[in-house]
Amino acid sequence: MMIRDKWWIRFCYFAHEGRRIHSYVSGPRAAPKWAFMLLFYVPKPVRELRGYAEFIERKVGDPEELWIKHGCETVFSSKEDYFRFIRGWRKVSFIRFKNFREAVNPMPFTNLCLLLGVKRLARRGFYIDREMVDKIVAMLE
Repeated sequence: MMIRDKWWIRFCYFAHEGRRIHSYVSGPRAAPKWAFMLLFYVPKPVRELRGYAEFIERKVGDPEELWIKHGCETVFSSKEDYFRFIRGWRKVSFIRFKNFREAVNPMPFTNLCLLLGVKRLARRGFYIDREMVDKIVAMLE
């Protein structure tokens, strides 16, 4: 999944502080619906695959209810920041994950595209098989 640099930095900070479960907030149609692993690609300014985590679940629902249940897992420092970010969306997605890891050897965009056999990466993310995920994770460690 693509993740903005500023969110990536905050997830890294919270992981170093000992947070075990994280939630990425997005629009209601955010991928993935199901997965076993998330790979985090930071497009600008680094253009690298920077890390990975184990997928827990995707929850879609009322912004207020999801904030009450999982707001402490997000990168937002306050409820006001969260509501400013979602700009009045009627539904939001919380993509929950655990065991967040920063890559020891981040993978540049060109290498990732060659490995996957694509010319560009889909903004909403995409699915790859477990064998490819295992191969990529081994290269990141």
